[in-house]
Amino acid sequence: MMNKILLLCITFIGFQNLIAQETTTRKDSLQGGLRPERTCYDVVHYDLNIKINPEDKSIVGYNEITFGMEGKSDVIQVDLFDNMKVDSIIYNSKRLTYKREFNAVFIDFPEVLQSIGNKGKIIRFYYSGKPIIARNAPWDGGFVFTQDSQRKPWIGVACQGTGASLWYPCKDSQTDEPDFGTTIKVAVPNGLMNVSNGRLTGSEDLKNGYTRWDWEVNNPINTYSINVSIGDYVNIHENYKGLDLDYYVLRDNETAARIHFAQVKPMMDCFQTKFGKYPFFNDGYKLVETPYLGMEHQSAVAYGNKYVNGYLGTDRSGTGIGLLFDYIIIHESGHEWFGNSITSKDSADMWIHEGFTTYSESVFVECQYGYDKGQQYINGLKNNVDNDKPIIGPYGVNKEGSGDMYDKGALMLNTLRHVVNNDDKWWEMLLKYSKTFHYKIIDTETVVNFFSAETGMNLTPVFNQYLRYAAIPKLEWKKTKGKLVVRWKTEEAKFNMPVDIKVKGKKIRLYPTNTWHNTKYNISKTKDVEVLTNDFFINVN
Repeated sequence: MMNKILLLCITFIGFQNLIAQETTTRKDSLQGGLRPERTCYDVVHYDLNIKINPEDKSIVGYNEITFGMEGKSDVIQVDLFDNMKVDSIIYNSKRLTYKREFNAVFIDFPEVLQSIGNKGKIIRFYYSGKPIIARNAPWDGGFVFTQDSQRKPWIGVACQGTGASLWYPCKDSQTDEPDFGTTIKVAVPNGLMNVSNGRLTGSEDLKNGYTRWDWEVNNPINTYSINVSIGDYVNIHENYKGLDLDYYVLRDNETAARIHFAQVKPMMDCFQTKFGKYPFFNDGYKLVETPYLGMEHQSAVAYGNKYVNGYLGTDRSGTGIGLLFDYIIIHESGHEWFGNSITSKDSADMWIHEGFTTYSESVFVECQYGYDKGQQYINGLKNNVDNDKPIIGPYGVNKEGSGDMYDKGALMLNTLRHVVNNDDKWWEMLLKYSKTFHYKIIDTETVVNFFSAETGMNLTPVFNQYLRYAAIPKLEWKKTKGKLVVRWKTEEAKFNMPVDIKVKGKKIRLYPTNTWHNTKYNISKTKDVEVLTNDFFINVN
């Protein structure tokens, strides 16, 4: 009984904070927080060199981490899951001491490190072990060890959310990406190939039953995007308008891939027109067939949608339009702009990845089939929205908010488009957003400030209502003395988003607030008023 009384009495924000306190731990804050041992240094480059054994599902090798100091410290935090063994950590040819706390490794240096010019520090972190096996990748993080139709090993890993440190030592925080890219060298049994991010720079038979495949990324990259995919792959290569397109698919699927992946070209035309040049042009674009559904690994997009359109052959929008394209190709490739190029500082702000990327699906539909089809598709996503909790999660503890960040986030952007009420301006803004924050790590405040400045409107209350509360805005209206009277009902104070309606078939724009407002429009019956809920994701009384 006391629990019921408590739930009825506490405020929404208090409830959110209570839930965060109940469900986050010291382990979470070590992974998601910004302790001095993390902020004191900046990663410059990763050089990952490992061997993966499919038989015992193990990894052995090292990550050589080059970093610069942002302050002074004799301790830094590098992350590696505690089921993996730290073999040694070498600095200036000497072993360093360290202590472990959950998945954090606090490394002690013999002297205080500080920034001296552009000189970087280098540690070589040797490790080994059997990484976590995913139960249901990509929704839970870990490796997938399986076999293809020819009974050859087929291996992949997806670690977004769970953390890249489940399989290699790194600064496992979205706040820091290696400034000058990453090299990824992976030895696998002869007859198999490893595909990672960036460009293939070569392979070497190690004369021990293994071949090492060397890849190099020439751009900043978030840690969860760094990837390995291992199988009996064949490569399909094309050059499209100067961009290298490479598809690595299982040998049996080469014919299907050549036909099905044709939709990559119109997608690139669309996205480069709307969002700007493909962000990783010098690394090329790849689709890599994986034993799980998909993931947005930078320049090596994981593909497991079985060469069918839709989402494993189903339409998430319920309109039939989602079956006109392959959801995984379009959605995960959209992340190259929103998630990989533009990255959120904290996983609490993952709507910056998922909201914009889900919106990119409707952009592709509009490019291909026109405005009406694009609007039909995105409005079909409303049925997927739960409005269960805020989209923004608790900060500093590696926790995301509601899964509504996908569809509700996209519908919020579609609403913003119609608030702007000028498509030429909208597309200019979206292109400018993509270019302004190219290769940058940002937060919600940055996004809100950008769109507020570009529109000349204070959009903070609008973003707050959609992102920081569970409920969407509710437009209430009534007839008083023959006149239309309107107001917004929201948790966000001083909510004042414009909205379009039709009165007796004529489109008009209203500017409601949280208090009842008399309009100049006469109405005689309910059907005189039509609220344009396809343009604005709102509830109506």
